[in-house]
Order: sequence, then structure tokens, then C-alpha cells
Amino acid sequence: MTRVLYPGSFDPIHNGHLEIVETAARLFDHVVVAAMRNPQKGEPLFSLDERREMLEEAVAHLDNVTVTMFSSLVVDLAQELRADFIVKGLRAVSDFESELQMAQMNHKISGVDTLFIPSASGNSFLASKLLREITRFGGDVTAMVPPAVAKRLQEKYVP
Repeated sequence: MTRVLYPGSFDPIHNGHLEIVETAARLFDHVVVAAMRNPQKGEPLFSLDERREMLEEAVAHLDNVTVTMFSSLVVDLAQELRADFIVKGLRAVSDFESELQMAQMNHKISGVDTLFIPSASGNSFLASKLLREITRFGGDVTAMVPPAVAKRLQEKYVP
């Protein structure tokens, strides 16, 4: 059985993330989606518990996907879960540069390999940060996020 770990901040999950999860779920026996607090990305909009709920709702249709939270190194979680690989999504060349460096570092310190899954061009522009900003200013992101996420974004920004 091949188990992979798909880590990210998922603040919030969007259709690009979901595309990567669905692709990984077709390719591998078990996918663990893990949300984390990423201090490099500033203060999150959603708590870890809220992100867990949104992730669980978004992947409920996938029998071989589970959700967890973590606050350690990705490779430590990968080893704890006995993941065969770490999976990362790529939107653009700029993602590849930073993700490659991280993948090489992760391999050096743990021996765990990272596999890259490119997103379809229809989702390659999606970024949680941009979706939060659009919603904050009254824009409509319902076509870019799972329905439960659109609802929660509205609740966060509409008084």
C-alpha cells in the first residue's frame, strides 16, 4: 500500500488544492492531507480546527483520503505516518523553484522523497491569499473553492 502526505497551510483549501488531492487519490492507495500553521505566511484567517473541518468536508467524497493537523517538520510527520512520499502541487515555475529546494532539503534530512503534481491551467492561478483578499472586498470566489469554504469565507468577512 502506497501512502502519501500532502501538507500545506490550506487557509483556506481551494479548487487547486482539491485537484491535487483528487489526483493523488487516483494515483495512490492512501492520501493524508495535513494542515499546518505556517509562520512564514503571517496570521491565518482560519484556525486549525476550522481548516480541518473544511478539509474534511472537501474530501468527504474520497474514501482513501484522511485529514490531520501538525505543528512539526513535514518530514517528521511523514515518518510518523510511514508515508512513502510527500506530494506537492505546482502552479507555476516559481512554485517549482521553492518546492524543489524544500524537497531536496527534506530528502537530505530524512530520506523521504517528494513528488510534484502540476495543477491544470484552470486552477494554476488560485492562491488562498488572493481568495481571502477578493472575499474581503466583496468579490465572489464561489467558483474557485468548495461550497463550504465559500460559505465560511463569507461569514468571516460579512458582518
